Formats: sequence, C-alpha cells, structure tokens
Amino acid sequence: MRIGILALQGAYREHAVMLRHLDVETVEVRLPEQLDGLDGLIIPGGESTTMMRLMGIYGLDDAIRAFPAPIFGTCAGMIALDRERLGLIDLSVERNAFGRQVASFEAPIEIEGEEEAFTAVFIRAPWITEAGPGVAILAEVDGHPVLAREGRILVASFHPELTDDTRVHERFLQLVREEQGVRA
Repeated sequence: MRIGILALQGAYREHAVMLRHLDVETVEVRLPEQLDGLDGLIIPGGESTTMMRLMGIYGLDDAIRAFPAPIFGTCAGMIALDRERLGLIDLSVERNAFGRQVASFEAPIEIEGEEEAFTAVFIRAPWITEAGPGVAILAEVDGHPVLAREGRILVASFHPELTDDTRVHERFLQLVREEQGVRA
C-alpha cells in the first residue's frame, strides 16, 4: 500500500511517521504526477488558505478532484475538501471554530465503532456546520461534529497524527483496503 501525503505545508511529516509506524509506504506529494499509482491521499493540517493557493498554483486542486482513491483530510485538510473548496465531501465547515491558537486543547472523543475514547488534539480547529444526507458523523465534541465520512472521503477537524494512537489512521487504511477491493 502506497499513501501520498500532500506536502506543500503543514503537518505532513507527522502523518508520514504515523503511517510508517503502521508499515505503510508514504510518498510526499507536491506535484500532480506524484498522485499516480497511489492507493490513498492524506491532506494534512496547516493553513488552509495557503494550502489552497499552493494547490491552485501547482495544479493539484484539479488533480485531487480527479484522484479516484480514498482521501483523508485533517483540520485544514477537512476545510480543503469541503463544499466551498475542492467539493469532495458534502459538508460545510467553520474555520477556527474552537478559537485561535491559544485556545488549542485536547479532549477525549467517542468515535463510532470504537470501545475506548480517543484523545483528540484540536489546534485552531474547524468544526462541521452542515452535512449532507450521505455524510456519516463519526464523532462530536460538545455537540459539534469533528469526524465524518462520505464514501471514500474521511475528514477530521483534529490532528490524530500528533498522538500515539493509530486508530484514526487505521480507519483510513481500512477504507483504502475496502476501495481496493471495489476497484479490483
């Protein structure tokens, strides 16, 4: 399995460390042709306006829209995938919804299908303000959706790559395996 990580800016290195810990080959993606042959893509946290601007400059916005495999967006990656930007998941988000950098926090969240709470790290995090009928909300904080899936797209408003808990990444890798079975 080869998973690409958008490496324009943001927390891409931390995702690579997490995936290598799970014995997954990673590829840093900076150009559209680097998406070829990948089984999935992670769009990391970072600064969403800068990330979207760089995607446009390098032609990655259209290449990601056309990318057929599963995509996992965390924090700014969730913002990039929403209706208003890349349009790959039927939801709207509020940027910096939990507050500025100084309001960053950790919170235990209950994730659908998991027996134990997951300690989520929120840094200038967005939350989902509206989700279409095909979007499954998988976790909330104080009544605000923070983890969701629609088809081959998984999004989180938090940073699972900043923990030692691999369960959210494992969930994405399971989605990749399921999609590989569909495409085979």
